[in-house]
Amino acid sequence: MAGTIDPQVEKLTREFRGQFEKVKGEIEKAIVGHAEIIEGVLTALFVGGHVLLEGVPGLGKTYLIRSLAHALSLKFSRIQFTPDLMPADIIGTNMILEDPQTGRREFRFQQGPIFAQLALADEINRATPKTQSAMLEAMQEHAVTVAGQRYALQEPFFVMATQNPIEQEGTYPLPEAQLDRFFFKLIVKYSTHQEMNEIINRTTTGYQAEIKPVMQGEEIIHAQNLIKRIIIAPHVQDYVIRLVMATHPGGPAAVGPTNKYIRWGSSPRGAQAVTLAAKVQALLDGRYNVSFKDVEKVYLPCLRHRCLLNFEGQAEGIDVDQVLTEIIQATPTMSGAAA
Repeated sequence: MAGTIDPQVEKLTREFRGQFEKVKGEIEKAIVGHAEIIEGVLTALFVGGHVLLEGVPGLGKTYLIRSLAHALSLKFSRIQFTPDLMPADIIGTNMILEDPQTGRREFRFQQGPIFAQLALADEINRATPKTQSAMLEAMQEHAVTVAGQRYALQEPFFVMATQNPIEQEGTYPLPEAQLDRFFFKLIVKYSTHQEMNEIINRTTTGYQAEIKPVMQGEEIIHAQNLIKRIIIAPHVQDYVIRLVMATHPGGPAAVGPTNKYIRWGSSPRGAQAVTLAAKVQALLDGRYNVSFKDVEKVYLPCLRHRCLLNFEGQAEGIDVDQVLTEIIQATPTMSGAAA
């Protein structure tokens, strides 16, 4: 394997790890704890994926993304989703404007807040599905279409969305097609006692986090290209495929909990996400090939939003993560081996 690595890859890998740690360090100036969440957001960033952060209000989801925006030299915009938000409020619209010199009137496209490189979709599930669907083309195609005219978004382009748990009043479940466009779904949990103490110390004593930009868009694009060059051996890729196929109820790789609790399993995007995220884990560990452990570490955030529970799973209060964990435990790393 070592002989297939480009001589420059080792140098680029060191630079990538250094950039990753720099951005992470800047974010940690503002965010207390949530180390796994920060790493997950950065992982998605460096593979060009969008992220959905879920947690109750007040846990620092929005602040984390704002801190990331400050650490990157990217055009940033924030969209606050509300029940009365319309699609045109996101992507923009054609308006009649009058030329002050000639007096002629003409239609001109006025860009919406989606025309950014890092777009924060705050409380995305507060808006109706019609408005949420306005994000689909932008997330998938990195472009929007208005009145038959296509407008490309500036690269790199990322959507970082936050949502409150759908059990909370005044929220709407995201459409399955939109969920599938998110690379990761990260669950933001409550802070520990020690973290809460540090949060109070920082926020009630006049502390101001000075976050400096440490990366530019071009460097992010170079990192994305580097990650794609990391090797994944055929038997490891086969493991990824079997783990994803194990989420398909009634399929040849399905395990007991899948058939009992899962209504719909992951799409091929799930396998793509697991592969790319595992490559980032390998790079951060100083390796040039993906291991089984890399795959298992990123499995949950890649697939938890791509698997839907059936009625029995919902009635019994089963958590998707629980089913996915059982799938990992029941799926052997090597094809044909005993679990």
